Amino acid sequence: MNRPQPKQYRPFWTGVSPWMVIGAVVVLLPLFVFMAAVNINRQKQNSTRLLEEKGAALIRAFEAGTRTGMMGGGNFQLQRLLIETAQQPDIAYLFVADIRSRVVAHSNPANIGTVLVTAMDLAAVSRQSEPRWRIVQKDGLKVFEVFRRFLPDAPERFSRHRMMMHRGRFGESPLPPEEQHLASTPRVIFIGLDMTAVEDARRADARHTVLMAVILLLIGFAGVVLLFIAQGYRSTRASLSKVRAFSDHLVQHMPMGLAAIDDRGQVASFNRVAAEILETPADRALGRPAKEVLPAPILAETGLDRHSVPAGVREIECPVGSGRVVPLEVSVSRLRSEDGVREGSVVLFRDQSEVRALRREIARTQRLASVGRLAGGVAHEVRNPLSSIKGFATYFKERYRTVPEDLQIADLMIGEVERVDRVIGQLLDFARPVRIRAEDISVAELLEASLKLFQTRAEEQNIDTRLRVSEAVDVFPLDEDRIRQVLLNLYLNAADAMARGGTLTVRVDPAKERDGIEIRVIDTGAGIAAADQAQIFDPYFTTKASGTGLGLAIVHNIMEAHGGDIRIESQPGRGTTVILFFPERPGAGSGKKKESD
Repeated sequence: MNRPQPKQYRPFWTGVSPWMVIGAVVVLLPLFVFMAAVNINRQKQNSTRLLEEKGAALIRAFEAGTRTGMMGGGNFQLQRLLIETAQQPDIAYLFVADIRSRVVAHSNPANIGTVLVTAMDLAAVSRQSEPRWRIVQKDGLKVFEVFRRFLPDAPERFSRHRMMMHRGRFGESPLPPEEQHLASTPRVIFIGLDMTAVEDARRADARHTVLMAVILLLIGFAGVVLLFIAQGYRSTRASLSKVRAFSDHLVQHMPMGLAAIDDRGQVASFNRVAAEILETPADRALGRPAKEVLPAPILAETGLDRHSVPAGVREIECPVGSGRVVPLEVSVSRLRSEDGVREGSVVLFRDQSEVRALRREIARTQRLASVGRLAGGVAHEVRNPLSSIKGFATYFKERYRTVPEDLQIADLMIGEVERVDRVIGQLLDFARPVRIRAEDISVAELLEASLKLFQTRAEEQNIDTRLRVSEAVDVFPLDEDRIRQVLLNLYLNAADAMARGGTLTVRVDPAKERDGIEIRVIDTGAGIAAADQAQIFDPYFTTKASGTGLGLAIVHNIMEAHGGDIRIESQPGRGTTVILFFPERPGAGSGKKKESD
């Protein structure tokens, strides 16, 4: 008799389909997203309503203050009350305008009498008593603007009472013209509320809402996972595989070099950035002893040759594969098990070349600012006695006109004084802030006009000029006069470098890696020595016998004022390329003029 075989145990959860888990996720995710979106929208509506109510309350308070001032007599000043009201926090501005858009009172007195530029029908607004609102941008701030008809005049009973009080004091004389005009002319009051605090609070609420939604969503996911724990083994194994792939991907794409050393002193991990910085292929580094892969300065930081704890973050000079020395920021961490046994080390390092270049640029900018302030003061002090010297020289020229030798000396004095005055003028141009007035202009027409101004000099020196403008470049917001000054300065420098003739090429193309355009001025002249290229934008640095060393310094200031930059690529004997980069500006193509300091 055959005994029945015991039924093999099979966990119940092995029959659960993964699609059930996916279905639960599909149901939960839209639900929590909808809840978060509704909550964020409700918070936004509440913020808008609060701002509208606050603006309306401030307007009513200001009108009440106006009426109180009117009860006090003729000493009431609308402008003073407006300025005092605008001192409250979160008020960006407060002004009153008539239906002809003329500002009659403003929290900034400089704006009184100006004409308000708006497409709003103020006459229609002045006939409405309910406040309206809109969101505008003012001086880089997001402003919630509330406006409605300005009602400083009291009800009819108050008006009769005011007139009776005035007659009691001053007889039958009418109300002051200021109050009569205020009561008879329709006006609109505008109050701008700074939305910075509100926006910060709204973003904080939104982050909190999203965080809560994510937490609830995670809790829901956790519940689903607990319900289908049967899939744990398979899911865990798949998750481990994904985590391993993700960690490998993360290590390879870190923005800094990483080298992991195991307990045997061999390189266990070597990412792409580390290979690029040390100029060592990763496949040649993995599995090899760290002493054979890492340069000596980095190896010294790891502490492999000693038992001391590695230092923290340090900057070192490290030679790489090609022999050049690269400044690195190195950080070493030791890996230990729970029992304190050393399992390896992780070395993180970052190329500091760009950081050091930025530090040098900041130091240069600070130095130039100090030199500019000092030079401006000296120039003003020198220019005053120059005028007296020139006046005396002109006097002696007229007095001794019959003596040729004295006349020649007077002409020489006048010429030298004028030359010094020109140098001082350049010095003042360098010292004072550059003001830019940019408008949309045709880049091709600007370059053609600048080359025409240079044409006479080019013909004298047998220089061939060429202009190449990309079809993708049409109009661009630039200060035409300032850019013409930059180009002419570069043309003249190129002409000095091509004393025996050559070719001057001006090329315009869209920038490849940034939004904007690049203007390249290319010559076939003598080039610039490598030792001089780092100093050519410094004031008073020049290689010309008659130069002042201020031309390229002024060019650099003009480019900075445009928000762009200037770069030099040159090799002695092979010519020079000057690259001018101009970024895109907000509102480009609108034709509106913009000013900046």
